[in-house]
Amino acid sequence: MIIRSVNSGVQDVHALAQLAGTSAITIRRDLSELAEQGSLRRVRGGAAPAPARGAEFPFDLRRAEATEIKNALAQLAASHVRPGDSVLIDNGTTALAVAQELAGIGITAMALSLRAAEALNQKPGNQVIVPGGTLSFDELAFVGAGTADAVSAMRFDVAIIGACAADLDSGLTVAGWDDAHVKRAVLMSSRRSILVATADKFTRTAAHKFGTVEDLDTIITSSDVSPAIVHEVRAMGIEVVVAQVA
Repeated sequence: MIIRSVNSGVQDVHALAQLAGTSAITIRRDLSELAEQGSLRRVRGGAAPAPARGAEFPFDLRRAEATEIKNALAQLAASHVRPGDSVLIDNGTTALAVAQELAGIGITAMALSLRAAEALNQKPGNQVIVPGGTLSFDELAFVGAGTADAVSAMRFDVAIIGACAADLDSGLTVAGWDDAHVKRAVLMSSRRSILVATADKFTRTAAHKFGTVEDLDTIITSSDVSPAIVHEVRAMGIEVVVAQVA
């Protein structure tokens, strides 16, 4: 009943409680379980439909979501970068937050989106490179074979990577085939790969696989991540850093 109701549009907790004839506390618990299964998406005060598998929200909408958490993740990710490093910054909203933290620190950075390139170049000090190639609409990300070739021609000390999903069984996945092709090249060209992702990414899958969790060196995520996931990833020998955000 909850899933059918939410699929028609955003619903608040009290409306769902009235519909189901139960308490708001019970509804909140049910929403948490359904969100973990990917059946819906939690929002302030209620729930919204889950994104279709392989679909993306508009960039500005995604950028406005969970900004405090993304900023905390970005600060942790930036602490893994040192002046003089060669760094790749992925496309996406969380990677953009990392780029903003890295402005002017004295790195050589390849940005996989015009948005990230602009953020990296807001202060003097960085050498900012863009790969060229096809530019995606809305995201303003560089995608396709030409971008993958440009990535493969460089070697990076650190790669800051995003993903639409990072399910431990399905692997690292994204919505677009071209994006997956570029991200495979990133993993091959980087000495250290850091996935920066909010906890919800570990309960989703998307259409196109570009790697496995074992391909990563570090995962930086939010404090609402499942302890079981953290335990399993650390058992693989991968560093997990959890941002403590109220």
